[in-house]
Amino acid sequence: MWRTLFSLALLAQVQSLAHGDEPFRLEDAVEAPDWLTLTGETRVRYESLEGQFRAGREGSDQLLLFRTLFLAEADTGPFSLGLELQDSRTYLADEGTPLSNSIANPLDILQLYLRADDLPGLLGEGSDSELTLGRQTVSIGSKRQIERADFANVIKSYTGLHLVSEAARGDELHLVYAVPTGRFPDQRPALDDNELSGDEEQWKRRVWAVHYRRADLLGALVPGLWGEAYVYGLDERDTADVPTPDRSYVAPGGRLYRAPKAGRWDMDLEVSRRTGTRYGSSSLTDTQSLEVEADMAFLALGYTFDAPWQPRIAYEHYYASGDEDPGDLRYDQHERLFGSRRSDLNNTSIHGPLTPANLNAPGFRIEVKPNDRWDGRFYYHAAFLASDTDSWVIARRRDPTGQSGDFIGHTLDGRARYWVVPDSLRFEIGASALIYGEFAKDVPDGPESDGTLFGYLQLTFSY
Repeated sequence: MWRTLFSLALLAQVQSLAHGDEPFRLEDAVEAPDWLTLTGETRVRYESLEGQFRAGREGSDQLLLFRTLFLAEADTGPFSLGLELQDSRTYLADEGTPLSNSIANPLDILQLYLRADDLPGLLGEGSDSELTLGRQTVSIGSKRQIERADFANVIKSYTGLHLVSEAARGDELHLVYAVPTGRFPDQRPALDDNELSGDEEQWKRRVWAVHYRRADLLGALVPGLWGEAYVYGLDERDTADVPTPDRSYVAPGGRLYRAPKAGRWDMDLEVSRRTGTRYGSSSLTDTQSLEVEADMAFLALGYTFDAPWQPRIAYEHYYASGDEDPGDLRYDQHERLFGSRRSDLNNTSIHGPLTPANLNAPGFRIEVKPNDRWDGRFYYHAAFLASDTDSWVIARRRDPTGQSGDFIGHTLDGRARYWVVPDSLRFEIGASALIYGEFAKDVPDGPESDGTLFGYLQLTFSY
């Protein structure tokens, strides 16, 4: 069905351009009243992977992915009511494809919320607040702590409240208290068959956050420098349907950020420390509590040249701690919970060998923007395990003796995007490579090849 809708949408776009009209917009097509906002997006992507790095899998792989989003928001004045549908389907998968509910999630409600605008602000005179209640997506700051994913075929949502208070100069205060939405189906063969099954709130898992963003931290001394301070928390308990490691975390952190701009230096420095307790696994028989102390840090220093193509070159380093001793009563591996990994590390989906967990990855990035239609980027990381006795997490490979070394390998990642129709139809092509290092080659039952190659083609129609 969605392939047919995508074809019809593209046909409508081509016809409108042939007649010299503006790009197709759903609101205009149905003559929606001023109080009703209607937007949508349909995306198709083909992916190919040569050489499998995940344990228990081998050979090449391919996947065809469709994602359609439709948002309707009614503005009643003091309140807005929003409904967003998400339909994420896949085709061409076989039994070796790492298919999960983060890749496939047939038609369901992504957001259903009530939002109150123009509430009293919490940041002093001249500030105001916006409160969103219900099922919603959340993105804050760098998105390394929590994000609304873009590249992912399935977007995460949460049910609860999100209060944003903003001052006149741009300062922001975010308060979040919510539960994650469990996505169904979550087992094969239902995922392969794109079966419909309603998503459900995971009421025994609670996410909370206090996140403050300060604009112009140092004023004229360093123009455009943002400062951020935050605390994120996670509390979860087992249920009959949702086994968990019973994690209880508190993670304070901070960030200094200066956005890229032609003719100047930019920076992004973020650090966070997570403490608390958890069990070693999600097994109902595992009741041994472990002390948690885990760290993450990200540093990027870049410069954008005031020249044609606006080239930007940056040094980057991502660190996320690993567990040093698998036999003690501590858990020191930093886990990626609800934040991003693609923007900093690699293309994801059936690829994505790196994640901010047991990782030490220095590298560099090059970005170009020839004009308003084209942009491209390339980045390289030398990927090491932060602890050679802990896991290469995505691959699920581990040498608890540490004798296989710590060098996962060289990762190369790039993409180019082109607006076929500005703000409407965008084409994207990307590729990634992982050239195995000492650990990937020597770990027991490691991958057979010398590396992996991944590529994709993507077309996105926004209307």
